[in-house]
Amino acid sequence: MRILGIDYGDSRVGIAITDPLEITAQGLETIHYQGNDKILLKRLEEIVHEYGINTMVIGMPLNLKGEKTKRAEVTEQFIHKLKCKFNQIKIVTMDERLTTVEAHRTMNDLQIKKKKKRNLVDTISAVYILEKYMNQKENAQQEER
Repeated sequence: MRILGIDYGDSRVGIAITDPLEITAQGLETIHYQGNDKILLKRLEEIVHEYGINTMVIGMPLNLKGEKTKRAEVTEQFIHKLKCKFNQIKIVTMDERLTTVEAHRTMNDLQIKKKKKRNLVDTISAVYILEKYMNQKENAQQEER
């Protein structure tokens, strides 16, 4: 079983996935769906079946004060759709503050050309969201020991 990381945006969604042992996270793809959730949900369904997803982690866009934004309301509506479609899968949210900034910094460090950045930024952000979740999960398990 694997965990899926999702960076949900207006027209693009970054997707990251763990390895089967849930040790590492890697970018999978950016889904271009132009705001049509049916297209997005269909592709997510294919990914769920192909990779055996048991948990989805969706980035929650909060402002720097940690408060919900207008975008967070849109994300919550999408999460409701996910819960209806994937009722057997655990769906959690993760604070995604500054993940896009980190993704841009990473791409700058790697000297990725501007043209390619648009297609990569969401996927890299999804990796950071997923890694944050995995680190929290690991810390919670260590505290239980």
